[in-house]
Amino acid sequence: MEQSFGGAESNVAIGAARLGCSVGWFGALGDDPFGRSILKRIRGEGVDVSRARLTQGAQTGMMFREMVAGKLAVHYYRKHSAASQMQPDDLDLAYIKSCKLLHVTGITPALSESCRETILTAVTAAKEAGVTVSFDPNLRLKLWTIEEARRVVLPLAEQADYFLPGWDELRLLYETDDFTEVKAKLAQLNAVSIVKGIGDATVVLERGEATEVPFYPADKVVDTVGAGDGFCAGFLAGLLKGMSPVEAVRLGSINGSLVVQMRGDWEALPDWTTVERRLSDKGWVER
Repeated sequence: MEQSFGGAESNVAIGAARLGCSVGWFGALGDDPFGRSILKRIRGEGVDVSRARLTQGAQTGMMFREMVAGKLAVHYYRKHSAASQMQPDDLDLAYIKSCKLLHVTGITPALSESCRETILTAVTAAKEAGVTVSFDPNLRLKLWTIEEARRVVLPLAEQADYFLPGWDELRLLYETDDFTEVKAKLAQLNAVSIVKGIGDATVVLERGEATEVPFYPADKVVDTVGAGDGFCAGFLAGLLKGMSPVEAVRLGSINGSLVVQMRGDWEALPDWTTVERRLSDKGWVER
């Protein structure tokens, strides 16, 4: 059995930090050996964890991944975890309002009602301060039902400046396989929508225009877990570096392609020099 750590938000934070961004991560871990070790390792990746919490009397959330007949099976142990007990009062709203971009996912609000309130409070504070908000629904139907997810995820998408769903997630959220119908619904949002996994491409929907950006090819595929977080980290780093959404998607695709070439959620996340070399690939163009 191999031990590591990972989580959608912390993976994105580490990935953006490796690309040269100034990043902070907020979350809750148990005040136990696991929690303290995880916090130390995230800090060691250059991420500000000064607003993260170690909670006494609550355990660090865990998950187990196993390969069964060539397929990945994931088992979550998050009930009563420190993360599931987060409250709006745990937030440093001044810290949120001081940043350029707030990134949230649909995993945190799936953990508990108090977590939903915490995410909504953070997003509201960011919007009031003019902070850009990005939202990855990151649907985990082992954590809640699709009906529960729709009631939370769709209103959050309406508040986001950048909405980063996968095509499979949109099919579940909007109950249709018709991309034209989904595109019409996304056009009603204020957000730029970055739809991942439509065939072999990511589609950028901005002001009624759709641009396809093909996936950047991976030399080999070892472990696909963490690819989406790698994409997200690259995309957000691109935005923070002044790239257009389409340019940022190209950076995200490079990041994701490198993550899948090693085992682990975040271990293969590249630095800026590595992705910059690949950005100049002349044979890779959007459609």
